[in-house]
Amino acid sequence: MDDCYQLHGRDNSTNKIVADPEKFPNGIKHVADSIHDLGFKFGMYSSAGRYTCGGYPGSLNNEELDAQTFADWGIDYLKYDNCYNEGNSGTAQISYKRYDKMAKALNATGRPIFYSLCQWGEDNVWNWGSTVSNSWRISGDIYDHFDRYDDRCPCETYECLGLQGYMCSMTNILEKAVPLGQKAGTGHGWNDLDSLEVGNGGMSYDEYVSHFTLWAILKSPLVLGNDVTNMTDEDLGIIKNSQIIAINQDLSAPAHRVWKKAVKGGSLQLFASTLADKSQVVAIFNSGDNEEDTELLFEDIFVDDITMKDMTYSGKELWTNETSTFQDKISTSIKTHSIKIWKLTEAN
Repeated sequence: MDDCYQLHGRDNSTNKIVADPEKFPNGIKHVADSIHDLGFKFGMYSSAGRYTCGGYPGSLNNEELDAQTFADWGIDYLKYDNCYNEGNSGTAQISYKRYDKMAKALNATGRPIFYSLCQWGEDNVWNWGSTVSNSWRISGDIYDHFDRYDDRCPCETYECLGLQGYMCSMTNILEKAVPLGQKAGTGHGWNDLDSLEVGNGGMSYDEYVSHFTLWAILKSPLVLGNDVTNMTDEDLGIIKNSQIIAINQDLSAPAHRVWKKAVKGGSLQLFASTLADKSQVVAIFNSGDNEEDTELLFEDIFVDDITMKDMTYSGKELWTNETSTFQDKISTSIKTHSIKIWKLTEAN
């Protein structure tokens, strides 16, 4: 549950955050208990600032009190934003101290709470986020569009020192995320590419399949950002692909981009990773304007272990479930704004 659940002022006697009684007449704990009874975890929101982004009380300088309030309510996940931080940013050390306060406060409650930094990728959070949190945002807010430029999201790479902004397209965030895979993994934490837009209507079916697949192989937390009470069978078919979800949940490292080749209107991008069971994941993404024929050479895919390039592989494409045998390369055609992804195992 995101922003705007609380009153604009804290309780006069306890200084606690107060849930809006008109929105939650039975209180937040009742909501949490009801959600837990359905078998779900329950997440909530605050900001490491004086106010939340919506202008409600933030948790800056009230970390211990608010952490205990959240624990008493029974939350399992905290999205912790960056609005109204009163200038407590600009260097990694300053931002680290502000977010570490809430980390310590959450741990002190004794309740296991997934701690998600919504810090917008400022102050190189990927270098220190793993020491205080479970995941960290690496960009400004996502917008439900494949590749539209918007000057409110001026940064086009993770190295940008300007405003992270908002209204960031799917491919804009992808470009920032790809080099940061080495910063994430089991025992560390995860780059958060922001919520999934599947079902919100701003992209085509093929674009949503690409979006979901890329977020999954880069090991971003898969958080639905749509109205889950109003989903089409097509939307459900995307988000319920258990084979793609299994890659996301595998204990292996995020996929890395092997190469990126320019085509009209965009690029072809080859991704690869090794899963915990030593099977291989290979994905080809076409952000360009036209259908493209391409060859995915094993000498490129298996650059980390060149001995594997001479093996024969059985491959299953995880959206069509078609199986094939491959030797030396994968030859394929890929539609505009589409992705193909195979799981490869050594052939008998």
